[in-house]
Formats: sequence, C-alpha cells, structure tokens
Amino acid sequence: MSEFHDPYTPHGDAYAELAAVGPYGVRPGHALITMVEPHPGHEYAYNRWYEDDHYYAGAMAMPWMYAGRRWVATRDLQLLRVPEKSAVAEPVTAGCYLSTYWVTEGRYDEHMRWTVGINQRLNRDGRVYQDRTHVFTAFQDHAATVYRDGAAGPRDFHALDHPYAGLVLEVIDVERPEQRPELLEWLLSRHLPKALRGSPAAMVTLFGPTPLPGDRMTYVKQVEGVGTRLTLLWFLEADPRACWQEHFAGLGERVAQAGLGARVELLAPFVPTVPGTDTYVDRLR
Repeated sequence: MSEFHDPYTPHGDAYAELAAVGPYGVRPGHALITMVEPHPGHEYAYNRWYEDDHYYAGAMAMPWMYAGRRWVATRDLQLLRVPEKSAVAEPVTAGCYLSTYWVTEGRYDEHMRWTVGINQRLNRDGRVYQDRTHVFTAFQDHAATVYRDGAAGPRDFHALDHPYAGLVLEVIDVERPEQRPELLEWLLSRHLPKALRGSPAAMVTLFGPTPLPGDRMTYVKQVEGVGTRLTLLWFLEADPRACWQEHFAGLGERVAQAGLGARVELLAPFVPTVPGTDTYVDRLR
C-alpha cells in the first residue's frame, strides 16, 4: 500500500510537531468577543453567511479555538440596554449579534497568526460579508471566573457548550490603567459574589482586551480600552427578559457608586441563536 500523500498540505508533518509541544489544557485563557450589526436589509443574508460559512471557516476550524457560541438581541432585548450614552455602541442598541469563542490558554500568538492568514484568504476569495459593522470586536485575555455555586455546576470551559438560556455582556471602563487592578479586586471579592447570590446567572467570566495585530482586516477597528477596560460575560439559566429588572438593570449604578472611578459603558442582554436557522432574524428591528 502506498503512503498517503495530501497535495494540499505539503508541510503536513508540521501539524504533528506542533501538537506535540506547548500548552494544550482546556482552560479558556483567551477569548474572541465580537458584537456585529448587519446593515439594514441584509439581516437574513448576513445570518446565513455567518451560520453556514464564517462560524466554521473563520473561527471553529482554526487551531486552539475550541468552543464557540452565537447570541442574538431581538429589538425588545436591545431596548433594555444601558447606558443611553455608551462608549461601546452608538447608538446603544447597535450590535444585534454577539459571537463568543474560547482559545486555549497560552496559544494566543499561534492562533492569531492563523486567524490573520485565514481571514486574508477568505477576503481574497470573496467569502467575507461586507454589509455589516463591527461594533465591539476584541480578542481578550481571561482574568477570572466567579461561580454562583462554588465547585458545583459547569465550569467556564463548559460555558459555550452548556445550554444556557441567556447571556449578559457588561463592559466596564476606568480612567487610568492603574485603577483596573483595584476594580478587578472589588469585582471578585465583593460585587460579583453578592450579585450572583440567588440570581439566575451561574457564572461570570472576566476578560481584558488585547490589541489587534497591525495586519488585521481593515473593516475591524483597533481595540479600545486596552489596560482600562474589563469585559464580563454573565451566563444565565433564565431568559434575560424575566430577570432583567431585578438582577441587572441596577448594576451600572452599583459600579459607579463603588468609588473606583469606574463606569459601565454597556450592559446588554442576549439569547442564544438556534444554529442552522433564521430564528429571531425577523425580530431585530
């Protein structure tokens, strides 16, 4: 029997060599968090492109990106967002689709080299949907995870596969980088344990944004808030509509009143998309 040879992978042995060295744990050391607004009239076409092609070719097929999930904000969910004047979204209702991905800890550099290369190729091949706006797109480093139930329940590496009923995206800014460690400590030791107690949120993952490479795609703006921003993902066991007023609407005021020079720039609820369908697309406007 002749030895198998794949003409499309002339450096195929490199795959085995790369897999044999370096970190390969399951901890989500990094994340891609991207909130996008399809242009009016392009909602269905954008959703089909992302569902049928880009979610896989532009994300899940890449090395070290091991989990992903898409979320959607229908118009009623968009109208729950605060604050009215946001440094993240203008208007604050912009960005009806959110995609979240976990990247293996310690593999950020390798993943970035691949993602830049594949997205340049997809763009050349006409497989990038142009009629959309990146409202909030950033790779982020994992800072911490806080659990409502301690050691019980799914861990953060399960979060994008577990069937959570909703997600709340929270973006908090401070004025100066030296203020962020104090904010993080307050969130971990005081604010989040109290906010999670008795709430429908099973966990909160916290991330800090990292700069995008200089050879990123031109339609994605450079990341803002590097060093001064924290991104929180609240994973909910209930529909956010049912618990918004009781558990989330006042989070911005609590952060502002902590005396840390921090401000919630976005608090936005989402529900999971239904993969392979156009569910919710007719409820975005």
